[in-house]
Amino acid sequence: METKRVLVVGGTGYLGQHVLLSLSRIKDSAPYDLAFTYHSNSNLLEPLLDAIPHSHAFHVDLATGDGFQSIASKFGQPHVVVNCAALSVPRVCEKDPDAAMSINVPCSLVNWLSSFEERDTLLIHLSTDQVYEGVKSFYKEEDETVPVNVYGKSKVAAEQFISKTWPNYAILRSSIIFGPQTISPVQKSLPIQWIDGVLSKKEQVEFFHDEFRCPVYVKDVVTIILSLINKWIIEGKQMKLLLNVGGPDRVSRVQMAETVAHVRGYNTSLIKQVSASSVYRGVSSPADISMDISKLIQTVSISPTSFRDGVVLTLDST
Repeated sequence: METKRVLVVGGTGYLGQHVLLSLSRIKDSAPYDLAFTYHSNSNLLEPLLDAIPHSHAFHVDLATGDGFQSIASKFGQPHVVVNCAALSVPRVCEKDPDAAMSINVPCSLVNWLSSFEERDTLLIHLSTDQVYEGVKSFYKEEDETVPVNVYGKSKVAAEQFISKTWPNYAILRSSIIFGPQTISPVQKSLPIQWIDGVLSKKEQVEFFHDEFRCPVYVKDVVTIILSLINKWIIEGKQMKLLLNVGGPDRVSRVQMAETVAHVRGYNTSLIKQVSASSVYRGVSSPADISMDISKLIQTVSISPTSFRDGVVLTLDST
């Protein structure tokens, strides 16, 4: 059986590293041939390559497409591409909409895939819950997308572009992803570790009581991606999927902090409840973008980790 090639775009990022490590640990009769792209995080390369010694690293600029041809000549056409790369900080996207669109809408990636004779690569693309307006609870995939910020708008544009131009895809609208640190530690603040850090100082901290999400444990996201890859490799049928990817619990920022406090034994009086409207963040943020994940559970037969269990698993690893 031919070894299947998997390319992770944005492989030095938080989710990308978790995906690569899980793929590298598959030891069946036909393990995957792995490659990943990086852009600005070259300092994360060495520990990652040490952990996954048989993987291939390629420098790629998503905005221009520079670097993709090197992948074609040295790695070949991938059977699966997992696109984890994004300009994902809403405030940064708001300040530079052009950069957000050029990076978050994967034109250069899809154009490169289109250059191959066969258009039979599965594209798994990470989108966001911020495509929703945030005016109700438990959005379904068929609900209208009305993003309130540039980040969400760029992700809607990406979804539309992929669905119109590429024949086989799985678009995953992810909520906040949380979990253990990566093999090569990422520089961005991880949500549970950040909450733990500020509460450990035993000083009062403000958290929003009126912003709701369905945070998802990172290893559940990896399980979903691996399940879709396996489904594609084994069945080889046309795939056009759009899935909400969240955890089973709708929680506010206050409830997230209270969970960490209970697990760690911190005094919950440190958690000061404030309204999201009381803090200017330089960008609009949707109030309630909790998601209905029944389609996800039905499609990949997963039992998502509860938020509390995910927090325990995260903090146990620190």
